[in-house]
Amino acid sequence: MTSNGNSFFRSILEWVVIFAIAIGAMLLIRTYVVEPYVVPTGSMETTIEIGDQVFAEKVAINLGNMPQAGDIVVFHNPDATNEHDVLVKRVIATAGQTVDFQDGKVVVDGQVLDEPYAQGSSYPLASQAPGVALSYPYTVPEGCVWMMGDNRENSADSRYFGPVSQDELIGIAVVRYWPLNRIGLL
Repeated sequence: MTSNGNSFFRSILEWVVIFAIAIGAMLLIRTYVVEPYVVPTGSMETTIEIGDQVFAEKVAINLGNMPQAGDIVVFHNPDATNEHDVLVKRVIATAGQTVDFQDGKVVVDGQVLDEPYAQGSSYPLASQAPGVALSYPYTVPEGCVWMMGDNRENSADSRYFGPVSQDELIGIAVVRYWPLNRIGLL
């Protein structure tokens, strides 16, 4: 009976170790590799709808690589007065680039952007962030990116809260996995 008792406890211990390893691996992957997010607002419509669920790849940003213009990025909301802790927007300009608005269009480094994904007109917004004084043309500071939602007339973005620091970036949204009828790369 002793060997059966030892065998039972050994089997339980093996399962506990397997679960601990699985949970540890899952936490490491979620922290450093990829993490799921639910899109909280309509600022990226129609590219991404409210409630869509996306995976954000974190490796590039964790290695210090800044996202490129056109990337859709998950980041900590710089507007502490907002109810959403995490936002999803598109990178429009990176450090050193100049952003301006002309006739409802976004202009980066003197070139009007071709933005087939954008909906509505792009105009400057009155900044509400403390200490942020935005005047255009605006040059994006080192270590920052300029973020805008694709739904330009319904997006509190860098026009509102200023450039987003690299320290606030979480990951690059790479795939929508829910709802099933909208699964696909972003």
